[in-house]
Amino acid sequence: MTAVTQKLLYRVKTALVLLTTAIALPTYAATQLIEEPWGALKDGTAITRYTLVNTSGARVSFIPAGAAIVALEVPDRSGKLADVVLGYDTAAEYLEGNNPYMGLTVGRYASRIFGTTLKLDGEEFTLTSQLQRDGTPSNVVLHGGPDGFSHRVWAPQIIATDDGPALRFSLVSPDGDQGFPGEMNVSVTYTWTDANALIVDYSATTTKPTVVNLTQHSYFNLAGAGNGDVLAHTLQINADFFTFALPDNRPTGEILTVKDTPFDFTSPKPIGRDIDADDAQMRANRGYNQNFVLRRSTMPDAVAEAAVLHDAASGRVLTVSTTEPGLFLYSGNFLDTQRLMKGGVRYVPRAGVALETGHFPDSPNLPHFPRTTLLPGDTFTSRTVFAFSTR
Repeated sequence: MTAVTQKLLYRVKTALVLLTTAIALPTYAATQLIEEPWGALKDGTAITRYTLVNTSGARVSFIPAGAAIVALEVPDRSGKLADVVLGYDTAAEYLEGNNPYMGLTVGRYASRIFGTTLKLDGEEFTLTSQLQRDGTPSNVVLHGGPDGFSHRVWAPQIIATDDGPALRFSLVSPDGDQGFPGEMNVSVTYTWTDANALIVDYSATTTKPTVVNLTQHSYFNLAGAGNGDVLAHTLQINADFFTFALPDNRPTGEILTVKDTPFDFTSPKPIGRDIDADDAQMRANRGYNQNFVLRRSTMPDAVAEAAVLHDAASGRVLTVSTTEPGLFLYSGNFLDTQRLMKGGVRYVPRAGVALETGHFPDSPNLPHFPRTTLLPGDTFTSRTVFAFSTR
């Protein structure tokens, strides 16, 4: 064997070793997109699950049903990945009526509109409200109505961004949908960065004056979904005021200071510290179900830090930033503790916390609250960033 042949064989063997190593080790040179079948809805509609994997291997998964986040795996302080959002094992469960909006994109109006009418430009529109237990219509339209955006199958599209591939889900809401005026074209775009930040961008246009308020309704448990409750998680909310609400969650229009109330999260405190406080609205809701008035940047439409959630045991930190004026805190007070959830586990009470960015509840009926009206020719845009890190 000549020296030239030996060198050639050496190079071939080296190349084979490198190739084998590359196959064996899950390295990520850039953000990757994985598409896989994920069952079907009850009507037979096939569902694809889309997963964005960044360069460190952290990943987030979505489905078109409800434009939902179904998994979000981020590292703890030792680098171990865990899924930190609550959810289900099948696509069909996300659109079932007993899903408490887990992982879903919510609209046309997230949160509550009280009464069944909406007045715009002197015209009155009758909205579709949820039914009460006795089958009669309630006096509140929750999260856009009983067949809101969260219960639709959105159209998926893979798009390119500076941070790599992203997912855009789009929806056309017809004029009169749930009673709301105007045909609305709406989209939500999810971008997953190498810094473990999930950027959520909303956009909407309308053919008639209408109202819009969109949010992401994931429940977070930084210890890992199904790993106990979130009462020991510390939470800080950059809000000095909250919108006062009656026990039935109807805002009175009053904006009150959080000082000397259980709603004071201006400094980090455990979610469980005041969750059983002697407060009428807290008692009625078995815990937090409250909107906060965020401190805003002096720059219009700037993304400002809204809240920081921390789990000391795992070291995981979630920092929520947004262009929106409000943050709605819901501590999972009525989660079903008997149902089998993802991974075949049952969740304990308060197994996750929702941090819903958006406008204030019942803003269309309270003129001094920030406006939610969208006019033809204008484009509604909003951004929220869920950034994960460790301490």
